[in-house]
Amino acid sequence: MIDSVETSIEWFQKNKHPDLIFLDIQLSDGMSFSIFKKVDVNSPIIFTTAFDEFALKAFELNSVDYLLKPINEEKLKISIEKYKKIKQGFAKNEMNFDAQKLFQALQKNKVEYKTRFLVNKGSSLIIVNISEIAYFFTEDKLVFIITHDNKKYSINATLDKLEKELNPQIFYRANRQYLISVKSINEIHNYFNYKLKLELNPPAKTDDIIISKSKVSDFKNWVSTQ
Repeated sequence: MIDSVETSIEWFQKNKHPDLIFLDIQLSDGMSFSIFKKVDVNSPIIFTTAFDEFALKAFELNSVDYLLKPINEEKLKISIEKYKKIKQGFAKNEMNFDAQKLFQALQKNKVEYKTRFLVNKGSSLIIVNISEIAYFFTEDKLVFIITHDNKKYSINATLDKLEKELNPQIFYRANRQYLISVKSINEIHNYFNYKLKLELNPPAKTDDIIISKSKVSDFKNWVSTQ
């Protein structure tokens, strides 16, 4: 295992580049992005890190995927399958990937998630960015946004539709009524019959937001990989 920028640069300069690289963003002597300033690496990369603020930078490079620590086994499998599908699009006799071809393949399969909403505020329209939203909830067949500063806006959508349009690393369908941001979770309590009860911030109109027994494992994985 290579654990520093310096030894990585030396290794890439002296060795044939591999078919796939797993690369931690934070190495013992600095950020792994520094490697690419010294060496032209054409191999596809799956980045790993404990933090999500480097995702955009990672995808500017030959990144197949971006895994947050602790690495979830299912997400790792998905990343490997993604790599295999991309690999199939290249000639069998190519030993390395062309960076531009890889980028084009990734862009073709890239999922675009919503980043903002246009909502009514009195007689005006305002933009609400995803980073401002604590959760969505439904009431009387209407769907509302609740922001982190406890503002409420109605939107013309369904939770089912929103669940598909929003980044699943940020938002989770807690139950039929609530689609929540990880940053909105104030406390998590063990509850009757192996369920979980959530307290949100701002507080939800429904006091008890219950994660069903069947979803507990999935919910814990979602929280722990954010």
